[in-house]
Amino acid sequence: MIDNAAKLSNDIFSPDIKKASTRDGFGKGSVEAGKKDSNVVVLSADLAESTRADWFQEEFPDRFIEVGVAEQNMATVAAGMANYGKIPFITSYAAFSPGRNYEQIRTTVALNNVPVKVCGMHAGVSVGPDGATHQMLEDISMMRALPNMDVIVPADAEEGRKATLAVATSGKPAYVRFGRSNVPIFTTTETPFTIGKAYFLWKSEKPDVTIIGCGALVYEALLAAKKLEEKGVHVSVINSHTVKPLDSETILAEVKKAGAVVTVEEHQVAGGFGSAVAELLVQHIPVPVEFVGMKDEFGQSGEPDELIKHYHLDAHGIVEAVERVLKRK
Repeated sequence: MIDNAAKLSNDIFSPDIKKASTRDGFGKGSVEAGKKDSNVVVLSADLAESTRADWFQEEFPDRFIEVGVAEQNMATVAAGMANYGKIPFITSYAAFSPGRNYEQIRTTVALNNVPVKVCGMHAGVSVGPDGATHQMLEDISMMRALPNMDVIVPADAEEGRKATLAVATSGKPAYVRFGRSNVPIFTTTETPFTIGKAYFLWKSEKPDVTIIGCGALVYEALLAAKKLEEKGVHVSVINSHTVKPLDSETILAEVKKAGAVVTVEEHQVAGGFGSAVAELLVQHIPVPVEFVGMKDEFGQSGEPDELIKHYHLDAHGIVEAVERVLKRK
């Protein structure tokens, strides 16, 4: 059943549930962060409207920097600003940042351990018609490999707002991954959010399987949990919005009860969130694991919903993964 401690939306399974893109959460959160701290600045690589950086620009034009189509320069300028006390958010499509400026992020941000916040927008296949070139599916693996770098993937617009506010005060480099398509807003202002702390959305006293996800597909995991419970399969669903550092304590305690795991992400399974969970489990509680995600293939043009379904990233695909892992338990 839904974990009441998560304080989720009352209409979580309603067809009329409110929707917004997680990038909208960044737009709201950046403005709030800017009001709280005058050191917050936002840099854009000629994509202010698409990344919602223009929301900050409207409020704080003197603290908004348009660097043009120059993602490498954006990262190095931000690193310099951070070294002198600013809190820079750099914004672009994830395909370009960190896709194009990885070396600059690695050397000037992560290596120097300065608090630049890399905001990768339009990630995942749900970018839709933009196609494979813009559907970044490798960014989690790239960024979680960097020392000093926190990696956060908000599940909805409200969590995107909270993530933006949280990294603004973390004092560390961070990568926050945002999407373009409108997805259900199932969390609320009262839903917990702390960097490095996962929390339950759906909880069973004696789970048969634990579903652990990050990003917008967490909502699909909730839909899958509802279907599975109707079939008599008891599940727990954990929202691990922080990919790095993982909440090892919460994950291991629940997996010990269930003995089987399904990970869910809109990203390549190689090196991504599922790999991070598997690395943890193999050291402490080796159990059967199934991975829901992109399996060594690029995306393609299409509508977001049909792409999520095509690549078996939807609730039906998650149910199938649960059925497979239970056979191996």
